[in-house]
Amino acid sequence: MIRRLSSVQIIALGFFIMILTGTLLLLLPWAAYDHISFGEALFTSTSASCVTGLVVKDTASTFTFFGQAVILLLIQIGGLGFMTIAVLFMRLLRRRIGLQEKEVITESLNWFQMNGITSTVRFIIVGTAVIEGSGALLLSFRFIPLFGFGKGLWYALFHAVSAFCNAGFDLMGTFSGPYSSFVYFADDAYVTLILSFLILLGGLGFLVWADLIKCGKRFISWRLHTKVVILVNLVLVAGGTLLFFFLERDGKVPARLLHAFFDSITPRTAGFNTVDTAALSEGGKFLTMILMFIGGSPGSTAGGAKTTTVLVMILYAVSKVRRSRSVSIFRRSIPREALEKAAAVFLHVLGLIVFGILIITLVQPLPLTDVTFEVFSAINTVGMTTGITRELAPVSRAVIILLMYLGRVGSVSFAVALLERKALPQVTYPPEDLPIG
Repeated sequence: MIRRLSSVQIIALGFFIMILTGTLLLLLPWAAYDHISFGEALFTSTSASCVTGLVVKDTASTFTFFGQAVILLLIQIGGLGFMTIAVLFMRLLRRRIGLQEKEVITESLNWFQMNGITSTVRFIIVGTAVIEGSGALLLSFRFIPLFGFGKGLWYALFHAVSAFCNAGFDLMGTFSGPYSSFVYFADDAYVTLILSFLILLGGLGFLVWADLIKCGKRFISWRLHTKVVILVNLVLVAGGTLLFFFLERDGKVPARLLHAFFDSITPRTAGFNTVDTAALSEGGKFLTMILMFIGGSPGSTAGGAKTTTVLVMILYAVSKVRRSRSVSIFRRSIPREALEKAAAVFLHVLGLIVFGILIITLVQPLPLTDVTFEVFSAINTVGMTTGITRELAPVSRAVIILLMYLGRVGSVSFAVALLERKALPQVTYPPEDLPIG
């Protein structure tokens, strides 16, 4: 049966199976200190598998070491893509990787070609291990003195993986209070900057890594994708830092600058926070939602509509204003297929946001700003919240679970997975002008 499934369908089914497996593991008696319900386990497993970070139970105080290890494994597999891990095991078992497996990997990584995909996977796994290991080592210098050797190492590893995979899960609940994330380290530049760079490296995407290593500093030799991703990230980090600095005015200038820098990075789509999200100004919440919507880059561990999607939509709008016949950047024209896909992704994400807000507000009388923030966080797999996650009714939680799943698999990809290979009639009707705008 698997042979008859398309690449997109296999990816959607793979994440579904991974979520169910994680749910069953978290329901084991030794996974949590106290009994948790099936719904709570499902929500946690979905959030971890889809590298979101929204939680209905504090991770540190609810789950044992085994439960935390299950969550970390789900984060790692969800961040890299389950097919990447599958290829690793196939290589270890010396099994041949067939054409279908290569197609699925190419689709899941948004890679350009199937040639050399196995060496690409090896590069991704080794690179991930090096970055996460380095992050864990650096964090251990701060965590070991605070928590002791064994616990400090575990905390360093857990948070390095969670940050790189843009997951947002943390174990600070038993240290600084449940659901407190990294508020305790708000003024600690060492921890904040390490987490920030891990998030950025995970959000750049494997395509960008490979291109930068291959071409080095020769900007002219970079792929268009790499140039766009680097440009958008620089603009968002610099612009976001500046805007947050002026929007959130509590504290002294050095601390405000550090908070603003982290606040510009974590919505893209890590989910950690060093300041109380609920205490942000209305402008700060709105800016956070914009950054959550944009998210990371294609082929990365991050979610969101993606940096390239948003930029392509902006360039398309600008080209129409300028009456240009093509959409271009860095002396390269963007193909029509890319424009159509960007528009589809953009509209699908917006449509799901509207759907989520409407359903939750129909079910519960919660503040609209908080619900909107929660929905943005779920569909863009961020994990930031104003605090209403634990107040959600079963129906509202089901909506958030669905949004997290669609945000990780891709709403367009999921729609394709459902409709693919069905005999839909291909009819072309006569054109007729329709006034727009």
